[in-house]
Amino acid sequence: MSDLHVYEYALLRVVPRIERGERVNAGVLVYCRPLSYVGARTHLDEARLRALDPAVDLPGVHAALRAVEGVCAGGDAAGQAARDDAGRRFRWLIAPRSTIVQPGPVHTGLTADPAVETERLLDLLVR
Repeated sequence: MSDLHVYEYALLRVVPRIERGERVNAGVLVYCRPLSYVGARTHLDEARLRALDPAVDLPGVHAALRAVEGVCAGGDAAGQAARDDAGRRFRWLIAPRSTIVQPGPVHTGLTADPAVETERLLDLLVR
């Protein structure tokens, strides 16, 4: 038997000026239903973001990224989502929105350890 589990992931993108459509990858969300795992890791390249918009609200972007990590972590950090299961929190986070931090399309893969996969995807797609 294989110890691999199906997981879903989406990039977190910062879109400083929606009318221009330019974006910077700033994080990754991972959900693995069989293991009830939902996690997020973020990394913001401030210089790259400022190149797109020198007046971007960096503290606001950092706060939005921390909020996503908090929802994934659950507990008090998740606010109203604290009692939701991992799948419901993931689906809420990947819902389309027109804020400065937006989720990208959902993709799938196989992993033995979704936390390790979250870090691998961050290194591969964001850093």
